[in-house]
Amino acid sequence: MTTSYWLSEQTQPFRSVTVDNPDVVVVGAGVTGCAAALRLAQMGKGVRLVDGREVAGGASGRNGGFALRGMPAAFDVTAESVGEGTASELMAWTERAIDTIESLAGDAFRRVGSLRIAVDEEERDELRVEYEALVGAGFRAEWLEGSELHDPGRFAAALRHVPDGALQPARWVRRLAGLAADAGVEIREHTRIGSLDELGDATVVVCVDGYPSGLLGPIEGLVIPTRGQVIATEPIPERYFEVPHYGRHGYDYWHQDEAGRIVAGGFRDVSLDSEFTADERLTDNVQHALRSFVDSLVGRELRVDYAWAGIFGMVMDFLPIVGRAPGLENVWVAGGYSGHGNVLGFACGELVARAVAGDEAPFLDVFDPARLLNDRD
Repeated sequence: MTTSYWLSEQTQPFRSVTVDNPDVVVVGAGVTGCAAALRLAQMGKGVRLVDGREVAGGASGRNGGFALRGMPAAFDVTAESVGEGTASELMAWTERAIDTIESLAGDAFRRVGSLRIAVDEEERDELRVEYEALVGAGFRAEWLEGSELHDPGRFAAALRHVPDGALQPARWVRRLAGLAADAGVEIREHTRIGSLDELGDATVVVCVDGYPSGLLGPIEGLVIPTRGQVIATEPIPERYFEVPHYGRHGYDYWHQDEAGRIVAGGFRDVSLDSEFTADERLTDNVQHALRSFVDSLVGRELRVDYAWAGIFGMVMDFLPIVGRAPGLENVWVAGGYSGHGNVLGFACGELVARAVAGDEAPFLDVFDPARLLNDRD
């Protein structure tokens, strides 16, 4: 396991808070757990937030740094699955989440949009369908021809998602955790929960996405752990990719941070079977593919300063799970973002908190974790 570029920044300790006999214990101090803990504390609950590592030490500090609206599937595909009305409500919900992130994240967030890239004519046709569906539903989107992109002729076209942005995700999540601590949340890092029995009568909210927790009873393992590998190059003076790019149905993704480093991830399809794992080990074939791809983008070999892996949770219908854990009393879950968790994870953290507190919480029927048992059957 290697150090994520995002986790290499120096950090400050959180405010020290002790919560005796918490009402709610949130397991997992990534973006979902921190968002849930903050919202629960704001709603008057006594909250303890625990993580086996440090805040943002899992997927929230080990991803590519994209802040994307919508569900993991394209807007038109989601509309076919849940209906156009619900798909539009979900899109608007995640756009509001980006607005909230922008208001809280400070210099950890840049509102620059994102580009979904078509690498061939087939993908171009798919992007055009999504573009027309988005515009038809009233959402902001722009169409770019391949000639308008860096390295004209390499890509067929691109769809610009206007509200999106780029994150320093670990900095953002630590900032969110700091807000939670200031609101009265007790944060216990390097604290691993072995069983629900350790948590007494507290309501438990499991927010570990694809990392195994052992706390979810019959749905444990039904959110499929999936490895994403990422690299960050040396800083370069050219500014090629300030906007997050992703192509080949998300198998390739890359952008450039403010320091000039190109951060690129993906290529798990070069050995797809081996990437369905909770092992954060790097693999030679994926790393080679990433390095070769980045070198081809800029036309020369770049030094790679950081290489790391993180685990996200894949769900086959590309919708998250949020709600009560089936068959367990006082256990809730939020996760299953299928590689789309920086914005969706934040929104789902707030959503599960509202549900736990008994407040109105939309989309629980769409995100019901019990559907995983039906899919298994």
